[in-house]
Amino acid sequence: MQVLQGIAASPGVAIGEALIVGNEDIRIPRHFVMRDTVEREVQRLHRAMNVVEDEMTRDRDAVTIKLGEQYGAIFAAHLQMLRDPKLRKELESLIRDRHYSAEYAVSSTLRRYAKVFQQLDSQYLAERSHDLFDLEKGLLRGLAGRQREHLMNLSSPAVILAKNLTPSETAKLDRQFVRAIVTEVGGASSHTAIVAKGQEIPAVVGTGCFLADVSGGDIVIVDGEQGKVIVRPDKETLERYQATLETQRSTARHLATLRDLPAETADGVRIQLTANIEFPYEVETCLARGADGVGLYRTEFLYLGMDCEPTEEQHFQAYSQVARAMQGRPVTIRTLDLGADKMGLLPKQGEEDNPFLGLRSIRLSLRNVASFRVQLRAILRASVGRNLRLMFPMIATLNELRKAKMVLNDAREDLEDEGVDFDRDIPIGMMVETPAAVLMLDKFIREVDFISIGTNDLTQYTLAVDRGNREVADLYRPSDPAVLRLIDHCVRTANQENVPASVCGEMSGSLKYAMLLIGMGLRSLSVSPATVPEVKQLIRNVTLEQCQTVARRVLTMEDANEVDAFLREEIKRTTPELVFG
Repeated sequence: MQVLQGIAASPGVAIGEALIVGNEDIRIPRHFVMRDTVEREVQRLHRAMNVVEDEMTRDRDAVTIKLGEQYGAIFAAHLQMLRDPKLRKELESLIRDRHYSAEYAVSSTLRRYAKVFQQLDSQYLAERSHDLFDLEKGLLRGLAGRQREHLMNLSSPAVILAKNLTPSETAKLDRQFVRAIVTEVGGASSHTAIVAKGQEIPAVVGTGCFLADVSGGDIVIVDGEQGKVIVRPDKETLERYQATLETQRSTARHLATLRDLPAETADGVRIQLTANIEFPYEVETCLARGADGVGLYRTEFLYLGMDCEPTEEQHFQAYSQVARAMQGRPVTIRTLDLGADKMGLLPKQGEEDNPFLGLRSIRLSLRNVASFRVQLRAILRASVGRNLRLMFPMIATLNELRKAKMVLNDAREDLEDEGVDFDRDIPIGMMVETPAAVLMLDKFIREVDFISIGTNDLTQYTLAVDRGNREVADLYRPSDPAVLRLIDHCVRTANQENVPASVCGEMSGSLKYAMLLIGMGLRSLSVSPATVPEVKQLIRNVTLEQCQTVARRVLTMEDANEVDAFLREEIKRTTPELVFG
């Protein structure tokens, strides 16, 4: 048995036979060509580029229809690279002036570009180097006269193992047979990981080199929740995961029956259970799983694969699509939250030593007021006749909140002057994600209509732990008593002032924390669409008094391990059918 630890890229657990793809590199047949064949070589390059361009265009159109424009934008970015006159001119020059073969010119040039990206401090830009390798791969296949291997002709279930998969290859996977994806390279924000989530295929990426140790047909377990891959599991491990899968299937069938039932405790306390989304297509899942609305609509997806900022119309269409699809249910739109762990291509004012403490989120928006106003105008326009709410991210000072509201007022005045209708009473809220915001919440609360506690960043900033750093991952604990005291303070302050409060971080979607948060006084939770049913089931199985008892006990504890152990036991006791292995 071989156990690999990678990066959890798309949730879910799967078991299947290994299918190894793309394990061999395309060989470059020659590095140089004779002088009298140079022009023929240039023509070969042009033909290959045309073939690849046609293929990418078809991929873009097909993926856009299948998954939405945000995914099609990935291929639009690839097409833009391919069509770049500078790249074409450089490749032609290498062939004509240095007599490089077309293959050698393509490979040497694109790998040089990729190396530059890999050496940048920005994780997002470093991961974009994979896009250049994808383009190299396509061009080399085009030059060799070989069509890209499609993984659509599978006839039996398989776990796909590869050094890497292009977004196009991932988007074309047949979910009827593809159980999961594992790649040696890549990160959680890579395009391939994003598309895997869109396909709802469990995926683990960035495992490091392992393909040489696996044979086709080997049994593989992929745990997309923990980022774990188990090759040739022993009997005990295999049986444990098989039992887990069967339990999950049985539970999923039962949870589906809860879709139209309210998230209400056994003693009649109504909890608003909404969903966090990033892409418009997720609205379908929200409705199918019985969410009360969208508690957090991340808007970063609009920048995916784009080399320029979205227009006001692109913003407006995206927000209108979600609001319309939610059929009157509330939708909370968070303004741009770009930063070290987010996607986007906004211009950077030089490299930052510590991006998490640098120019991100509301700070970035206030530094780029013109762009900020574009987004705010679009949100206001989309609010007409719809249940929209607007929320500012990572507010740390009163000055930031007031400046953001001033820009919003400017946008309102502009629309009024233009005779454009909008909801003049749209609720305005803020994310509480920093200890500074918690400590000053009694002041903030007077200037907003609602708050949402972002436990991911609040935990990170409270414990001084980079949540994306493997070296300190064990220190990132939302259950740390310091974090829990800050959340408790937020809820008490909001309830005293009669201001609605919710939690929208990953903590709210974890079963073991749901009772605790309700017991603290929260009446609104926003979770991932996939976890709505199980959180709803938990809520319907417990009473408010049980939750309050749990909260009182936990708030006396001094250690995160003690908190986690206690909460796990409470879940097992109150809702054993939701404990998966």
